[in-house]
Amino acid sequence: MDLLPSAGQRHRVPYFALVPAIVVAVLVLGGIALRTTLQIEKARQQTVFDATLTLADERVDRLDKLIIAQDNVVAAHVDVANLSVIARRWLPTAARETPTVRAILVLDMDHGAHDVLAFASRGASGREDDAFRKLLLARLLPQMNFAGDTAELRHLHHVIDQQSLLVSYWQREHQGRKFLVVAWHEVPRLVHEVMPRLFRDLDRDKSRMNVIDEEGRIVFGPPIIGGEFTVGRPFPTTLYNWRLQMALTTAEELGQKVERQRLMEILMVGFSAVVALAGLAIVVLASVNERRLAALKSDFVANVSHELKTPLSLVRMFGELLLGDRVPNDEKRRQYLQIIVSESERLTALIENVLDFARVERGKAAYEFARGSVADVVTRAVDMYRYRAEREQVTVELTIAEGLPEALIDARALELAIVNLLDNALKYAKDGGRVEVAVEAEGGGGGRLFALSRAAARVAIRVSDRGPGIEPAEQKHIFERFVRGRRASERQVRGSGIGLALVKHIAESHGGAARVESPLTEDGRGSAFIVSLPALPPDRDAPELAPPAGAQPDPASAGAERAQAEGGAT
Repeated sequence: MDLLPSAGQRHRVPYFALVPAIVVAVLVLGGIALRTTLQIEKARQQTVFDATLTLADERVDRLDKLIIAQDNVVAAHVDVANLSVIARRWLPTAARETPTVRAILVLDMDHGAHDVLAFASRGASGREDDAFRKLLLARLLPQMNFAGDTAELRHLHHVIDQQSLLVSYWQREHQGRKFLVVAWHEVPRLVHEVMPRLFRDLDRDKSRMNVIDEEGRIVFGPPIIGGEFTVGRPFPTTLYNWRLQMALTTAEELGQKVERQRLMEILMVGFSAVVALAGLAIVVLASVNERRLAALKSDFVANVSHELKTPLSLVRMFGELLLGDRVPNDEKRRQYLQIIVSESERLTALIENVLDFARVERGKAAYEFARGSVADVVTRAVDMYRYRAEREQVTVELTIAEGLPEALIDARALELAIVNLLDNALKYAKDGGRVEVAVEAEGGGGGRLFALSRAAARVAIRVSDRGPGIEPAEQKHIFERFVRGRRASERQVRGSGIGLALVKHIAESHGGAARVESPLTEDGRGSAFIVSLPALPPDRDAPELAPPAGAQPDPASAGAERAQAEGGAT
């Protein structure tokens, strides 16, 4: 017959269905991230190119504006109605206002000879001025553009006899006559004085920019290492035969930078994928552990139910026999009453264990610590279980070393832990017929313990049986809640799976530890459970130590940890 899934299973079905969706989402996001990385790289290259181009445009525009600004100053000083005052008005401020202008000329445009009507020069050589005047009339004037608006400022950039010349010119009219105003700019001064000052911020990196002429020869700056990110821009209106070349970085440097950035982004994508997959793995592991814990809890409930049902059934059965007076003799009556008492104790121990475990789970377990003898606590617990052991024909041997120091303990809680270990050992001692209990010093025996340092001074409680033993793979989980050994399940040994978890919690609350050793014999049989506790200094007048870390005094809860408990952990 098919069984309907539980509510927990129904909730987990869509949860696990999301796992492949998460994996697909991680892969899709990784692919998108890689594609975006490549697109960002292309966009970065385009951005670098655009930034370089913009910077080059800004620089050539700055030089053009500087030359045009000087031309405007010249235009302000030239009055074609009074040509004789040009030199007096311009020369006093020429070096400051028009540093690159060598000379100003005014030509008569109404006659074919184009006579020079006015000439003002900053130069010291009259021969150079005469040579330029002749060159202007013979070779530069024919190259000038007089179409359209002749009053517009124009420039002529021309090479004559391997000499680069730059002139600014515009026309003026006065009383029906046409005049041509010419400003002669000294190109060498532009190259050696203006450009270094204008491009100083770019010149810090000697391979970032230069200026070349129409034949590709460098006229300013060093050679530039070529690459796809080197751009060239001509000067728009002035030195239009020259070109400014600029590279934001060299091709090799940019390639290395892009490669480093690409590697970093790929690593980030990979790291993100690893984090996502690790998170997914954690979720899956958490879900698996949750399912495992749920299964253990289910087994715990089943075991507790069985443990409750069996003694209750016996109590009810023998109680009904006694109530119905169906007892053949007094000996049977006494035997039945003993069974009822024994099973009642068993029920009490089971309920106490469950309540104590519930307090541990809620984090409300608290202990009342005081200086005391570990040996006395162990002796009481053994005496409590000796009658049951005799009834089950099991011998309990107690060995207490001499000269053991006291410890800071909660006597009732420690007794609860020892009772759980004894109960656990009696379940498996039927095969071997003997349980050994020993209280001894760890790291040295008897009185020699006082010679040890405080760090090494510990009192150990050892409970051993000659049962089937515990497999090594199970030993690291045997103290976990709800865990029972495989052989306990196979032999259907009674138990709830919380006894050893309580033992571990009590030991650690005392600042100690719990461990298991198995097997004890060569044929793989026997187990020993050890609880070790830190010992106090031998001076009995010494003040009591503070409770171990995490312990909270609570007399009310301490009273609930009465001895007589049911273990059933292995």
